[in-house]
Amino acid sequence: MEIIRKYFPELSTVQLEQLQQFRESIIFWNRRINLISRKDVDHLSERHILHSLAIARYVHFNPGDTVLDVGTGGGFPGIPLAIFFPGSEFTLIDSIGKKVNALSQIIHSLSIDNTNCLHVRAENYPSKTMYVVSRAVTNLERFTGWVKNKIDPPSGTSTGNGIYYLKGGDLQEELSAFKNVTIHSLDEIYSEAFFESKKLLYLPYHSLY
Repeated sequence: MEIIRKYFPELSTVQLEQLQQFRESIIFWNRRINLISRKDVDHLSERHILHSLAIARYVHFNPGDTVLDVGTGGGFPGIPLAIFFPGSEFTLIDSIGKKVNALSQIIHSLSIDNTNCLHVRAENYPSKTMYVVSRAVTNLERFTGWVKNKIDPPSGTSTGNGIYYLKGGDLQEELSAFKNVTIHSLDEIYSEAFFESKKLLYLPYHSLY
């Protein structure tokens, strides 16, 4: 976990232990079901945990804020962010039941009290949230169509409501449909080669309509 400590020295001992236990749980469960790519297991801390935590460098979730992780897969970016922001409320959803079952057991074993995991498609999620986070689930235009009606409008206590979407590659054509999107290049905060083409896209609530 040295790479995590390198970029996030503010994490407490308890949080670092939780992230380490989460890493070990993913390795354990990945032998049984495909939570992450098998080729990424040796790079789990960098390519999954550190990648997820990039969101924490661009947005601060306050106590009581609600965050929805869509297509969470192996719990990314939701679980690392839930550990980083223990006062915020995280809901992780995925359409694959066996992944949700594994994540529910991981969440329980790590005693991450601010997190729950549901087996539901994004289109059918019944509640509202302040923020949506995700990692390259699909084309961004299709994704926003799934989730834009799930996001509460900004209020006096929440001004950054919207989507934070981790994605890589050439995004010029994909983003042409959006008038107001902020693009953060992750090589601004990380020096590892893996992050050279990785981006964090922020779409504020009012840009979705």
